[in-house]
Amino acid sequence: MSRVGKKPVPIPSGVKVDVSGRRVQVGGPKGNLVWTAPEPISVALQGNQLVVSRPNDERRNRALHGLSRALIANMVKGVSEGYEIGLEVYGTGYGCKLEGKQLHLNVGFMGRGVGRKAQFMVDIPDGLAVEVKVPTARGDTDPAKFVVRGADKQAVGQFAAEVRKLRKPEPYKGKGIRYAGEHVRRKSGKVFAGGG
Repeated sequence: MSRVGKKPVPIPSGVKVDVSGRRVQVGGPKGNLVWTAPEPISVALQGNQLVVSRPNDERRNRALHGLSRALIANMVKGVSEGYEIGLEVYGTGYGCKLEGKQLHLNVGFMGRGVGRKAQFMVDIPDGLAVEVKVPTARGDTDPAKFVVRGADKQAVGQFAAEVRKLRKPEPYKGKGIRYAGEHVRRKSGKVFAGGG
């Protein structure tokens, strides 16, 4: 039966791999990543592929074996192709712009009856890049869009999740920050019966 951990990780052209003990360093056109395999997992470079192995079939070691192989495969893909997550900002007057290494988000007002605008200035972590996509002819219903890119899959996903959490999409009008292609389940507002 096939297991994830037993599959060797092929190394594409343009990617350099250095294995020193349990420390794995991968470099490519999109960046450099370093990771240390947990005990007792071992990593070996065999020709143009990386082989991950475990000493026995204990439950914990089997889990670490598959996890380690998946993380290394993510590193190799990250430095060669990179990862990206698209986000969209829905709402009238909502928007985003890039200033240096900061992402500025304007996402409505804070609190009921309060006139303070909800403006967030989010620092972009090292190793990540954000591109704001400005549409040529934007209508009222077209969302502002931006893309988070990087070599580290975990860092890209974490940053995108933190930005989305600043103003999650609400279920009545759908306003907020959502992933590209994310479907927001809408609710109907309260319906008042007309008095006679």
